[in-house]
Amino acid sequence: MSSELKKEYTNGEVTIVWKPSKCIHAGECVKTLPQVYNPKEKPWIKVENATTEELKAQVSKCPSGALSYYMNDGENQEAETMETKVEVLENGPLLVYGTLKVTDKDGHTETKNKTTAFCRCGASANKPYCDGAHIKVDFKG
Repeated sequence: MSSELKKEYTNGEVTIVWKPSKCIHAGECVKTLPQVYNPKEKPWIKVENATTEELKAQVSKCPSGALSYYMNDGENQEAETMETKVEVLENGPLLVYGTLKVTDKDGHTETKNKTTAFCRCGASANKPYCDGAHIKVDFKG
């Protein structure tokens, strides 16, 4: 099992989980809740600056899955079924919303929940997923 770096921030009711290795720096968090997410500050996530519902709604917009949450009461309130939806981000990744089973070129299967960002530019070091490389290569599409 890998020991992926993750950080957790809680307001007592909900815990936001950030996995920096998955972040593609789309900026949806900062645009949606700038009072919570400020990459220039430490800690960069201040969960106390928004309600639990605002935090959950914002996390659901994270295109990479770098942000997730769990409820501290132990109930998994994320278990609701999500409709599958596909969105092409201009000059960026292909976003697929919903629960997916992704099989890689070596036959390994991984279950992805919520939002999965697939590379469209071909420059990602984490194919088939986006790692933000489209910004460095000035991808247009």
